[in-house]
Amino acid sequence: MNSPISRNPLIDAIKGLACAAIVWHHLAFYGPMSDTAQPLFPQLISWLYDYGRMAVQVFLVLGGYLAAASLAPEGVARFGSPAHKIAQRFVRLVVPYAVALLVAVLAAALVRPWLEHPSVPAEPHLSQLLANALLLQDVVGEEALSAGVWYVAIDFQLFALAVGVLALARWLAGHGAGAVLLGRALVLAGCALSLWWWNRVPGLDMWAIYFFGAYGLGMLAHWAVRAPRALPWLVAMAMLGGVALALEFRGRILVALLTALGLVWALRRPWPQGGVQALVRPLQQLGQMSYSVFLLHFSVCLLVNALVAQCWPQSPWANALGMCAAFGLSLWAARPLYLHVERHVPDVALALRWQAALVGGGWLVALLRPVV
Repeated sequence: MNSPISRNPLIDAIKGLACAAIVWHHLAFYGPMSDTAQPLFPQLISWLYDYGRMAVQVFLVLGGYLAAASLAPEGVARFGSPAHKIAQRFVRLVVPYAVALLVAVLAAALVRPWLEHPSVPAEPHLSQLLANALLLQDVVGEEALSAGVWYVAIDFQLFALAVGVLALARWLAGHGAGAVLLGRALVLAGCALSLWWWNRVPGLDMWAIYFFGAYGLGMLAHWAVRAPRALPWLVAMAMLGGVALALEFRGRILVALLTALGLVWALRRPWPQGGVQALVRPLQQLGQMSYSVFLLHFSVCLLVNALVAQCWPQSPWANALGMCAAFGLSLWAARPLYLHVERHVPDVALALRWQAALVGGGWLVALLRPVV
């Protein structure tokens, strides 16, 4: 989900903050450590459980912003073949994704005999492995192999949809001002349809159109940052979000709207220097490897949960410290994935090898489990 364009310090810092919120949400959501530690920090754990997931909306808006920056910074598509662009995105996403899912399958197999809890995934089967490898698990009704991986599939769908919309505008109107206007109009219309209609239908939440409202706000935010005058864009974004909230108040849409508006306000100003920059540098570093952290943290949380449940099952303080340790270890474990896998530009052959490793390795784990 990272790209060279994302190396804006503010965007990386926001990514880091949202990434930390997602990890802590999953630590609160998937016990048993959070269940045991609950009496010590009931309000904090309840807040993380209920509202930590709102950070997903921040990633959706940032994803749209970076997609517009990469695909059409001036409003007209600047890429060549849409199919090649979509395939390139799939390969970049799926290599670290397949590596992390293979780790998740192995981690679940390791803890399953020691940790009886609903958060432990069941043994995988072949169709489930294939669906997860192809980012189709929710579409075909298969269980995900790890927490939060639904977002990777949605991110890919949203990127493909943005490519399709911008390519359609270029095909209909050429490369001039007409294509710019048409491309932006199509994004605006898609954003309105999503915010006002599709996002209000829960059954659509495995498709990109459900989330395109937040993603589209991010695309509009990029064009607002580059525009000579941002006010017309801000008014349009506020109207899109305001109507959506009037039709049906949704906290997630409010977060997406505030993120998009705040992004325009912040990015049209110089990045602060000195002490402020030093304070947010750790968040920037976390933001740079947020995809790797997002992919690996559930496996780390499973392992730490199993260890703490075996050694200190009734101790609230040991379980609270275990949650903190799981957060820190998630960042530590993600660093090699980021440095040695995510940062490298993969090719199709490498992606196919890792997908095959995920399917074959997961199936082998399931076959050997009865013997073990």
